[in-house]
Amino acid sequence: MLELAIGIILGGCALGAGCAMIAGIGPGIGEGNAVAKACEAIGRQPECKGEVTTTMLMGCAVAETTGLYALIIAFLLIFVAPGRFVDILLDAIE
Repeated sequence: MLELAIGIILGGCALGAGCAMIAGIGPGIGEGNAVAKACEAIGRQPECKGEVTTTMLMGCAVAETTGLYALIIAFLLIFVAPGRFVDILLDAIE
């Protein structure tokens, strides 16, 4: 019975980590669109290259933090949470 509960905990943590990494799709799409629009803007008005590039890089940096937060959550779910949940389970049994 205890092995089943631990297996469910580990499976739930792995499933949660996988769902968290789905958030990595958004920054990739967003940054690709931002770079595409920046290239179009520079192509239309080359004299604005510096301003467009600076704004694009700031936007990409902000968008990338979403993916990094998802990666941190996934690491926590894989490496930290299972041990904590198993400890809580064992304390509840005793």
